[in-house]
Amino acid sequence: MKLITDTLQVTRSNQYTRSREKRKRYKPHPDDGKYLSLIRQITDKRPTYGYRRVRALLNRFLKANGQPSVNHKRVYRIMRVNHLLLPKYTGKPVRTHEGTITTLRSNMRWCSDVFEILCHNGEKVRVIFAMDTCDREIISYIATTGGITSELVKDLMAESIEYRFGKVYRLPHRIQWLSDNAPSYTAKDTIAFARMMRFEAPYYSPESNGMAEAFIKTFKRDYVYMHDLSSVKTVMELLPLWFEDYNINHPHKGLKMMSPREYRNMQNKLEGCPVDLFFILLDKIIYFSENI
Repeated sequence: MKLITDTLQVTRSNQYTRSREKRKRYKPHPDDGKYLSLIRQITDKRPTYGYRRVRALLNRFLKANGQPSVNHKRVYRIMRVNHLLLPKYTGKPVRTHEGTITTLRSNMRWCSDVFEILCHNGEKVRVIFAMDTCDREIISYIATTGGITSELVKDLMAESIEYRFGKVYRLPHRIQWLSDNAPSYTAKDTIAFARMMRFEAPYYSPESNGMAEAFIKTFKRDYVYMHDLSSVKTVMELLPLWFEDYNINHPHKGLKMMSPREYRNMQNKLEGCPVDLFFILLDKIIYFSENI
């Protein structure tokens, strides 16, 4: 050993330490096998989910069966040992999104954007959607093989209002409409219809529409790229299932790992609470202070 270390000019003590068997950092627990089987069921069905979202779905299942929840560190260790973790993301954002997008209550600010789905046969499906920036629920969407026109944007606004407030002629209170500056959003007919329905003057800010763009990235990663895209007919049939699954099951870190519907149901239970009114007024104060 001395001859080798002298030749390589390295310390002898370090070589003795490295020659010993490394201590295992993780000691398996007896019931890890039970959790591993459940985790594999989740990752097999949703291979794009990381350990945080896997843990949310796992605890949702355990809670439904009257079992105690699992710490996220334990889920991480189990997935790491069994090579179920996603590769670490090392990319950098192309641009920063500045400005406050999230609201403290639902039905105060909606955002909208458009994305394309390219089928294997070369056909394209274009989807326009509306999302609540508080509960992240996809309120409404429209899919077409043609272009996104002003009429489609107006139909989207009308469907979103009907979904949240029923068949009414206009919004019961003003709601901000956030989008980018695509021609279908900035058209005069779109703006006139939005103001008639009591939407606040549409905000065209691609840099501040990051929530809608983040949803597009998530939706394509977790749903579009994981399914059959053979034709337009196939995609059109799957779109309602994808959006419904997203609203019901998709955990959000910003919603304390709840799905949009879970978070919205929790909000509905708090309706009428004085704290609820306080947050609404606080959000309004923040909005007016930003626009002074």
